This record gives sequence, structure tokens and C-alpha cells, in this order.
Amino acid sequence: MAGRIEDYALIGDMQTAALVCRDGTVDWLCLPRFDSHAIFAGLLGTEEHGFWRLGPAYASDQEPPTAARRSYRGDSLILESEWDTQRGTVRVTDFMPPRDGAPQLIRIVEGVSGRVPMRSALRMRFSYGRVVPWVHKHEGRTVAVAGPDSVWFDTSAETYGKSLTTYADFTVAPGDRIAFTISWEPSHKEPPPLPEPEQSLEATEDFWREWVDHCTYHGPYREAVIRSLITLKALTYAPTGGIVAAPTTSLPEDIGGVRNWDYRYTWLRDAAITLSSLLRTGYREEARAWREWLLRAVAGDPENLQIMYGIAGERELGEAELDWLPGYENSGPVRVGNGAAHQLQLDVYGEVTEALHLAHMTGLARNDYASLLQLKLIRYLEGHWQEPDEGIWEVRGPRRHFVHSKVMAWVAVDRTIKLIESGDADGPLERWKELRDDIHRDVCEKGYDKERNTFTQSYGSKELDASLLLIPQMGFLPPDDKRVIGTIEAIQRELSTPDGFILRYPTEGDNAGVDGLPGDEGAFLACSFWMADDLAMIGRVDEARKLFEKLLSLRNDLGLLAEEWDPHLQRQVGNFPQAFSHVPLIDTALRLTASGAYGG
Repeated sequence: MAGRIEDYALIGDMQTAALVCRDGTVDWLCLPRFDSHAIFAGLLGTEEHGFWRLGPAYASDQEPPTAARRSYRGDSLILESEWDTQRGTVRVTDFMPPRDGAPQLIRIVEGVSGRVPMRSALRMRFSYGRVVPWVHKHEGRTVAVAGPDSVWFDTSAETYGKSLTTYADFTVAPGDRIAFTISWEPSHKEPPPLPEPEQSLEATEDFWREWVDHCTYHGPYREAVIRSLITLKALTYAPTGGIVAAPTTSLPEDIGGVRNWDYRYTWLRDAAITLSSLLRTGYREEARAWREWLLRAVAGDPENLQIMYGIAGERELGEAELDWLPGYENSGPVRVGNGAAHQLQLDVYGEVTEALHLAHMTGLARNDYASLLQLKLIRYLEGHWQEPDEGIWEVRGPRRHFVHSKVMAWVAVDRTIKLIESGDADGPLERWKELRDDIHRDVCEKGYDKERNTFTQSYGSKELDASLLLIPQMGFLPPDDKRVIGTIEAIQRELSTPDGFILRYPTEGDNAGVDGLPGDEGAFLACSFWMADDLAMIGRVDEARKLFEKLLSLRNDLGLLAEEWDPHLQRQVGNFPQAFSHVPLIDTALRLTASGAYGG
């Protein structure tokens, strides 16, 4: 059985990522890209669906021992786990070197004290656990082949096969270092070069040290901010600049339920807010790469803007269910692809325009097509902003006039007006100023409940929605406006969990709610960070700081966050780690630092 979501560590090479559990098991790895088929899919099934365990040997009738300590080596993505056993202490260092050739996952076992018996158990299963590869020796190396894929296993330890699994049993003493590496290569090509684990470890540490040195944030929350930035960098597909929402699929928002989605794609919304955080912390090169990815993905067809694309800009992300996988803790179905790709979500136009605006304001080198794209997006919005849509949360129920979507349409027009006024673009300024006023008036008249003094989820509804917390952050209304304060207080009353965290919107248990799905979900962590932001903006800075630091306490021991927090089970839920949780963490830290709202 897979570990709890927060029991996992992330390692990656900016093209794919692996999840490593506390017991030394890699339960998830897709090769060669984030969105490729998994060769280890035990996270969504059982050991029969692929895993790689490396740790102290244990009896067959026992559970594998968990590490007594683990941490990342400094500000890097190099994981170090230590086990204390009756016979001594051992350390395992796991990492994926930034790719220069074949993708590799390297694991180095180091004896610390005593003499510790160890075991490596490697069970590769291709196509998300469905295909057993042909495993054989080739010139002294072990290779697993299935269809177009081959994975090469290299180690100095003696290996043997048993029950369709490759084992190595060995003992380490102080000073011993034994490396294990898997490398992926198309099966029709020559074998990948022999790995050089120690040199790769040194190069990987140098890479992360140099990258972190570019961070311009030096405030009181630097540790949390740096770890979140490293996580966002790990979720960036280096060849194209695309940013995945998470490296996993189908980790449930509701344990045992059906709210299971594939997040290994680039949502324009998530990527745009990630870009904003990177720009505000000094990472201009990543911002430039994402802007170039956006221009390629949208191409000459902004009227058919999708809400998400593949990491190289692919448009077809057809959704399918993998019925041979039981799902994480029997949370089925397991889905790959994402059927929401072709939804209408008008807020995306605002997020993309806001990101382009921030890039422009922070001095990113001008790109004429980026400005042209912005103008084309507004021309599309002129004729479509009054339509209902599926909204920020990708509801699978009927379309509605979501207030947040209208607010973000206003943002798109407002930022484009600012671009024209700066002299860097030409457009019908007066007409778009009238459009901006029309949208603003429409939202305030149709999306506001005067009796309760709060904006609502959609026109004519009584439900609330945590996305309304973005109204002051986007500049739609000032923080001291009574309607803003009323909305913040209403969300605190109606969408807070007993722990004080924020739900996205009301769900209906076993009955399908506004999102068209049965079941409930946990507190959405991004929304809880937004609440902390809003509290700081309206002067309740002590309350904001306390909520923020409470949110920081939800991170696992390595500083990682999933999408949601289950207030009943007191555990993380949803895909992991989640960019949409780490980005607002950074933003809130910056806001609280600027306001002086921190302890100590």
C-alpha cells in the first residue's frame, strides 16, 4: 500500500519527477516526460504496478522500516534519508541530475556506522503498471524493454532476478558508497552511456546552488519561499518552459471518491501565476521561457485559446480511465488526460494578460507578438465576456455567469488599457475604457448580494466562492470597500473549516453539487493563502500572519504541499506537490514581509 501523500519526497530533473516514500520506495516515475507512461505506478495501485525500494533489509513478514531522518541537502532537490538500525546507520541519497542526455534516477547508499544489511528491490512495469518488460543482460548491464521504451539498470552490487523483480542484497560499512542508477532510452537506440553517479551528484548540487543564488527574497520566510521556488522549478519542463500543475495524476481530493484528475499538463492559469511569483523573486529567465511557450502554444489562434496544453504545447489531451489500477487508497477511477482542456473559462484571459503585464512592468525584454496577442485576446473578450462559462474550478455541471470569470475579464481589459497608455501598443483606447466600465458595472449589479453584503459565486446565486478573495488583489475594488470586507467576512463564516482553512465552494456530499460531482473535498490551500492575503490588505495583519504560519505547519517535513487539506482526516489530499499551493505561499510571504506582519 502506498504511503500517505505527505510521506513522499519530490526529486526531478526539470523534465520529469519521481516520488520517494519515507521507507525508501519510489512509487511514481514517468519516463521520459512528466506526462509519459509511468514505469512505477505503485502510488495508484499495488507493488504489482511497479516500485523501487532501497533501504535496510527486513523480514518478509514485516513492514519496510521508515527513515529516522530525511531532508534535502541544503537548498537543492537532492534527498538524503537515514535509517538507524540495530546494526548501524545508513544513508541513501536520491536525485535526478538536470538532464544532459538520458534521464537518470540515481540512488547512492552510504554506510555511516556499523554494518547494515541492505536490499534493493526493483520492479519495473511499463504503461502504468500494465506491461511486464523483457528484462535481460546486455554486456553486463541489466535492461528492461517493452515496446518503444528501455530502462537500463546499473550498479556495482551483485543482482539477481526473482518473481519478476530485480534484487540486490549487500552490506555497507562506514565509508562504503554503492550507487544504483536507472536510465531511460528509446528501445531502438544504442544503450545510454554508463552513469557517473558521484560526478552527477556534484553537478546537481552545483546546479541548485547557483539557481537559488538568483533569488531576490531575503525575508523572514526565506526557507519556505526557497523550497517553494525549487518545487516550481522542478515542475518546469526545461526544453519548452511549460509548467505542469503537479507531477502526478489521480491523487484524490476526496479519499475513496471520484474527484481524481490528471495534473501533468500546463494550465494557463497556474503557469501564469507561477510566472508572476518567479518574476517577483528574481527569476526572469524562467519568465521569458514561459512567455515563449505561451506564444508557441496559442500560435495564431487566440480565439480558440485552451485553458491547458501539453508541456510542449499539445492541444489534444483526451481523457481516459485506467481500469487496471485501483487508485490511491481505492480512490477510482484513475484518469490520464484531461477532458477539461476544451472548457470555456473566461478568467484565463485575465490571468494570461496579468502575467504579460507583469512581465512588461518588470522590464522583461519586449516581444511584439506578446503585445499583439494581448490585443487579440481583448478583441475576443469584447464579444464573449457576457457568456456563461465553466469558471476557475472547471465545474462539470452547467455553465454559469461566474463572478470571478467576469472580474478577470475586467482585469484583462484593464491591463491592456495600461499597455496602450504606456505607448507600447495601439488599440481603441476609449472603446476599451467603456468596456472596462461596462464589465465592472455588470459585476457590481448582478454578482453582489446587497442583503448579505457579499459578492456571490455566480449571477443570481446565493453560494459563495473563495475565488472572490481575488477581487481586491486584482485591483477590481480597493481593500477598504465595504463590499470587499463583507465578502471576506462572509467567506470566513460560510467556507471555513473548524481549523480556519478555506473551502473553494460548498459541496453536497453524496449529491452532485455546483461542480456536477458527488462527494466533498478538503480545504483548498490556495484559497486559504488568499484569505491570509486579504486579511493583511484590510489591516488585520496579525490574523493574516497567524493563518499563514498555520498553513506553513501543514507542509510535510520537506516543505511540500498537495492541493488540499482534509480537515477530518488531518492529512494532505490531491495531486502532489501542487504548484497552485506553492505559488500563493510565495505571494503571501512577500506581502506579509512588505507589511512587516511577521513574528520575531
